[in-house]
Amino acid sequence: MKIEKNSRNVLTVRFDDVGENWEHWFLLSADRHHDSRDCNRELEIEHLDMVKERGGHIFDFGDIFDAMQGKYDPRRSYPEMRPEYMDMMQDGRGYLDVITEDASEFYKKYADRFLLIARGNHEAAIQSHNDTDLINRLVGKLNTKARTQINTGEYGGWVRFLFKIGKTQSESVNLKYFHGSGGGGPVTKGVIQSNRQAVYLPDAQIVVNGHIHESWLLALKRERISERGVISQDVQYHVRTATYKDDYLDGANGWHVQRGSPPKPMGATWLRFYHDRKHVRIQLLQDIR
Repeated sequence: MKIEKNSRNVLTVRFDDVGENWEHWFLLSADRHHDSRDCNRELEIEHLDMVKERGGHIFDFGDIFDAMQGKYDPRRSYPEMRPEYMDMMQDGRGYLDVITEDASEFYKKYADRFLLIARGNHEAAIQSHNDTDLINRLVGKLNTKARTQINTGEYGGWVRFLFKIGKTQSESVNLKYFHGSGGGGPVTKGVIQSNRQAVYLPDAQIVVNGHIHESWLLALKRERISERGVISQDVQYHVRTATYKDDYLDGANGWHVQRGSPPKPMGATWLRFYHDRKHVRIQLLQDIR
């Protein structure tokens, strides 16, 4: 596998050894909110260990940080801060320094599995109001500690998968990622947005969104016509990734409960490429708890 960063928001992943029985797994995640008191770190570790066991890799599409307990954040609530952060801040370290260092220590063991860590709205808010880039800081620490080459990603971007099958055959899959926007809707769960994206993303075989803490897969069948006039059909897959943060807990209290929101699915989505009948196939599986 070879990785090339073509621009700030285009990453290319090359496989030159595709043949019989070949497969490769990727974990598609977003909205980990790792520093939140309500992040399910046990589930994070379970999935991260599975990535290592499968020899796979990870794309994280934003909000790896929660970052809402800073001095100037109107949403801050110190009772909701992880108690170990309070202890770490006793020696004068700042909140943003503490959560970045804690995340780098947690993910260090799995750093060689991450190919991309992108920005979400929580990181964008910190960058706007605090003039610091949490993703650059985290990736820099991980690359230094683990001697890896993780790439930073933007709020939206592309991953190009290029496959060389045998000596002469080549195939490709384009994945468009966008952290997400809006509230998702209590009934539609953000599916309407996928139909809109299908219109302006004709070159994507896979479209991944996060942000609204929902989880679903949608396959849209398309009719195509080539430059030679040959008609064919293909599938565009839309993926909505879940979260690792449990805002609902026991349903007794809290902002999520008071606004009438239901429990949200926790977990991530597996993307499996495999060789079958002379072609590379796509399989998407959601691991939700």
